[in-house]
Amino acid sequence: MINIFSFLALIISITIHEFCHAFAADRLGDPTPRSLGRLTLNPIAHADPIGTVLLPLLSAFTGIATIGWAKPVIIDPYNLKNPKRDEIIISLSGPMGNILLAIICALISKIFGVQNILIYLLILINVSLAVFNLLPIPPLDGSKIFLNLLPVDKSLQWQETFDRYGFILLIILVFLPIGGAPIFQTIMSPIVKFILSLLL
Repeated sequence: MINIFSFLALIISITIHEFCHAFAADRLGDPTPRSLGRLTLNPIAHADPIGTVLLPLLSAFTGIATIGWAKPVIIDPYNLKNPKRDEIIISLSGPMGNILLAIICALISKIFGVQNILIYLLILINVSLAVFNLLPIPPLDGSKIFLNLLPVDKSLQWQETFDRYGFILLIILVFLPIGGAPIFQTIMSPIVKFILSLLL
């Protein structure tokens, strides 16, 4: 049952994440996500066959760590009034949406005394998803924030590096163990634990 609840919590979390990207882009003047049907809380609109369905279900039925992703929200920066600033806001909106949902779940748990595994998993997965996506490695949101904070010339240099080595960096981050745990888990764990300590 824990694995099934983890699957449900992941679907809810990545749906909120992508919806927030689409909502921010729409509010900042880019109609692209709306025209592509992404301005919705319907999980089907954001589902990726492998990342949203196959791998999470595999996790649910085998007990391996719950992992997954959704289709990225496509934006057109030419529709934005201030592309660098607005892309940062759009990139931040997904992780911030996850943090907001985690806070809401924590408040429901504390105020109404609702204590169940789904609420806990929603808090854990949303916090973890937010922190993971803020790592400055493509295609994660943190890479877009990082690039838009740099001067144009430096941003182009880093973009070229990301284009060449981004996928390799992500694979190393996720699969290379240090001290018995993947690198990303070693980086994330103290941050996630700190946020969870505040919420729980």
